[in-house]
Amino acid sequence: MALKPGERKTQILQTLAAMLEQPQSEKITTAALAAKVGVSEAALYRHFASKAQMFEALIEFIEESVFTLVNQIAHTERDGRAQVQQIVSMLLNFAEKNPGMVRVLIGDALVHEDARLQTRINQLLDRIESSLKQALQLVVAAPGAGMPSTTLASAQANALCAFVIGRWQLFAKSGFKRAPSEHWAEQMGLFRL
Repeated sequence: MALKPGERKTQILQTLAAMLEQPQSEKITTAALAAKVGVSEAALYRHFASKAQMFEALIEFIEESVFTLVNQIAHTERDGRAQVQQIVSMLLNFAEKNPGMVRVLIGDALVHEDARLQTRINQLLDRIESSLKQALQLVVAAPGAGMPSTTLASAQANALCAFVIGRWQLFAKSGFKRAPSEHWAEQMGLFRL
C-alpha cells in the first residue's frame, strides 16, 4: 500500500526519533535509518537533502511543541510564579514523553553532525531561558539595596534553565530510567517557587 504524500517523511522522522530513544545507540547512519524505515538511502534523500535536514525537522518539532505550550501557559496563567512552575514542569514532562528528542536537546545526537544544528539548539535554549525570565519578571520585586529585578530574574531564569538541562542530561545518561520530573515538586521550593 502506497503512503500518502508527506507520510513517508513523517515515518522517516518517527523512525529517527525512535532510534534516538535507544539508550546505548551508536551514531545513526542513513544506511541504518533507511533499513529501519524499509527503504533505500536514495529514498531518504528524496524527502530530505541531508541527515542534517532530518535533525532540523526534529528541532522544528521540538520548537513548535515547546513554544506552543509556553505561549498557552503565558496567555492562560497571569501569575508569574505559576507560569514558571508550569513551564519547567512542561519541559521536564516533554522530555519524559519524548526521550529521543532529549538526545537532540542535550546535543548527544548532534555530536558528529553539522555544527549549525547545535547552534540552533543553543538558540532554542536561549528562548526557553528568555521565556522563564519574562515569567519571573512578573514575580521579582526589586530588593531595597540588592540587585535590580531584571538582574535577579535573569539569574533565576539561568539557574532554572541549567536545572532543566541537568535533569535532561540525567535522564539520557541513565538510559532513560531517571525521570526528569522526579522530585520536581519538592525542588520547586529551592527556587522559591
